[in-house]
Amino acid sequence: MQGRAMSASGLAAFEWQVPAQFNIGEAVCDHWAEREPDRIAIIEVDEDGVAEHHSYRQLSEGAARLSNALAARGIATHRPGQAGDRVGVLMPQSLETAVTHIAVTRMGGVSLPLFVLFGPEALLHRLRDSGARAVVTRAENLDTLASIVADLPDLDLILCKNLPDGVAQRFPGIELVDFDAACADQPTSFPMAPTAAEDPAIIIYTSGTTGNPKGALHAHRVLLGHLPGVEVSHNLFPQPGDRLWTPADWAWIGGLLDVLLPGLYHGVTVVACRFRKFTARAAFDLIRDQGIRNTFLPPTALKLMRLEPEAAAWNLSLRSVASGGEPLGAELLEWGRGVFGTTINEFYGQTECNMTISCCCAIEEPAPGAMGRAAPGHRVAVIDGDSGQVLPSGTEGEIAVLAPDPVMFLGYWNNPEATRAKFIDGPDGRWLLTGDRGLCRADGRFAFVGRDDDVISSAGYRIGPAEIEDCLLKHPAVHLAGVVGQPDRVRGHVVAAFVTLTEGYRAGADLAAEISRHVKDRLAAYEYPRAVHFVDEMPMTTTGKIIRAELRKQAERLALEQEGAGLG
Repeated sequence: MQGRAMSASGLAAFEWQVPAQFNIGEAVCDHWAEREPDRIAIIEVDEDGVAEHHSYRQLSEGAARLSNALAARGIATHRPGQAGDRVGVLMPQSLETAVTHIAVTRMGGVSLPLFVLFGPEALLHRLRDSGARAVVTRAENLDTLASIVADLPDLDLILCKNLPDGVAQRFPGIELVDFDAACADQPTSFPMAPTAAEDPAIIIYTSGTTGNPKGALHAHRVLLGHLPGVEVSHNLFPQPGDRLWTPADWAWIGGLLDVLLPGLYHGVTVVACRFRKFTARAAFDLIRDQGIRNTFLPPTALKLMRLEPEAAAWNLSLRSVASGGEPLGAELLEWGRGVFGTTINEFYGQTECNMTISCCCAIEEPAPGAMGRAAPGHRVAVIDGDSGQVLPSGTEGEIAVLAPDPVMFLGYWNNPEATRAKFIDGPDGRWLLTGDRGLCRADGRFAFVGRDDDVISSAGYRIGPAEIEDCLLKHPAVHLAGVVGQPDRVRGHVVAAFVTLTEGYRAGADLAAEISRHVKDRLAAYEYPRAVHFVDEMPMTTTGKIIRAELRKQAERLALEQEGAGLG
């Protein structure tokens, strides 16, 4: 598929038309820069509400300058059929973030989205595991990078927006250059690499139940694979006057490939504004003041917005609101109709294979308890996870996606064993296992039942317990640690740590807070335990593995007790 919009009549007749050669950077920028160079691509809005408009011409010329600056330093050489150099993008929602992704993919490199709130250990793993040769960042992230640069042997270059004076000595052996200075005198054109649709383009790290986060490597075709799900969940997107925004960071697949890149591909203006602290009033103001008509709001954002008693006073009339990550429920959907003027469309996917199921209220009203139908072009089924056999409607099993599929990842970076474990062969072909349980109803809509693994879903983030447990064990007071999700009315779940203490330490509120800060400072703000429970004995199997199922039961009981006491 290479069309620029989807109509209702085209849904049933949909067929993939993925060209042999395809390049993400070219597709989201050059098409419009050549035909309508003054068309507005991105509106940057700062914390004070001041907006700056950027055209496709600016986007294209900025990307070309950056490509030339990187190429002059030997970065991101295209290697047909292989991954080009990895370039970390450690930036918030901004013009430079979009420019970097376009520049890197246009020249045949692999962009590596990185969350600005990552702590040193989370950042170190992703940069070291990917073998990143360059990082594009801002001055506020230099302290974190400086603390880990000695352990990054592949890193050669850091381009820093607003580079301060006198910091070069903190980065021995690294070329540290001001972003604007590096790009200032570069040409405004750069030859696009002749990438195949199957060539690697993006690595996004995703948390699992064991070991460190794994890098999901995606090909250039992943953008085309996302389009049907995006177009359906945004009510046959694009339509005249559409304008798109999400509070989700562009470092995540939900921000990058559900919003930024599809929006640019379709010539729809994308609003860049990620609040330092999300508040309902700030979100409502932004939607009203910037004329936003389409938004992806994670469930936690919706729940926080729902707490605003005067929400209806903003008198919003959006054309589409999409949400995914966890079921919303009939009550929240009804609230959304009253506040946004449209029904929230739920969708489903994961980093490895995203946007494969979606609702579309422009075609049919959502059914309570159902997250939607398979998006056009995707074959989704509920299967027996052991045999690969498709199960009858109404039977609970594992949600799976039939391969090949343009939105499906190439594999986990440098981890063929984990890649093999993600698939199973069945009578109908090879299925990608999502690790989630669900059922397909008689009407063809899918219902989510629960997660088949220990990944914690909190505020729209998928969080693996292993990385947090490893970090906890580095605190001198922690002897053993088990991490699970604890039910939470706003976030769905929060990270809860069960800890047995090293001899000589005493349980208490101060120590719990110290242990939480230990994780928050080293990993990421969304990963730290919001609940720390001290236990005398950790539930374990005879082979020494922590029984997380038992800890989840304890967490559920404690959450109920807190709610009963008015503390939930």
